[in-house]
Amino acid sequence: MVRKLAQRIKLFSSPRKEFYLFLKDLLGFYPSNLKLYDLAFIHKSASVYDSQGNMVNNERLEFLGDAILGAIIADFLYNRFPQQDEGFLTKNRSKLVNRTFLTRLTFDMGINIYIDSNTTKNIDKSHIYGDALEALIGAIYLDTDYQTTKYFVTKKILSKFVNLNEIEQKDSNFKSQLIEWSQKNKKEIKFETTEEPAKDKTKQSRFVAKVIVENKVLGSGTGTSKKEAHQNAARETMKKLES
Repeated sequence: MVRKLAQRIKLFSSPRKEFYLFLKDLLGFYPSNLKLYDLAFIHKSASVYDSQGNMVNNERLEFLGDAILGAIIADFLYNRFPQQDEGFLTKNRSKLVNRTFLTRLTFDMGINIYIDSNTTKNIDKSHIYGDALEALIGAIYLDTDYQTTKYFVTKKILSKFVNLNEIEQKDSNFKSQLIEWSQKNKKEIKFETTEEPAKDKTKQSRFVAKVIVENKVLGSGTGTSKKEAHQNAARETMKKLES
């Protein structure tokens, strides 16, 4: 009781009161280690010095949050869809931890306005926002525990801001996504495909596809058909473009 009262006094007396109260409403509890949450919103371009004179930013928290988020999403999907196979679970986990998707979530949640960045890049097209969300998840985990973090992700994010039916039906045709990206960004892309003969009669021949964007190979993939090889190459390319 005394600890909770001290936390509330600290929040209301801080010059960053507005930010901390926003966090309290977002998280559903009073944050304890406020420095963790401050750090979660500091992009590398706006790094600050800690009490030991070291430059710090949210990259370490992002690393931790990325791992925690992946585990929570995997756990959530495993229990939500008990009849689905590994391929379905993997595909939908990828959609939910996709940087572009996480970036969109930060705007829906109102997190974007609190991110501290000095980058000269077009921040609206970067992954600074999605990275900050992962860093926030890392901060929650360190400030509380895994169960509290899991509750935040499943109840405060997935239940409120994510339409799972829409996610399931989202286009997973990576080649179509890549073509759409090229048209939107006015980039020339092409696929180069070669066939590798089977080494013996018991095996199928294999196709190897490469995705070339502006005369540069960005991804490659293999498959037992040209279509499969193209999809795998496009998927690898999209991962690089979104990273």
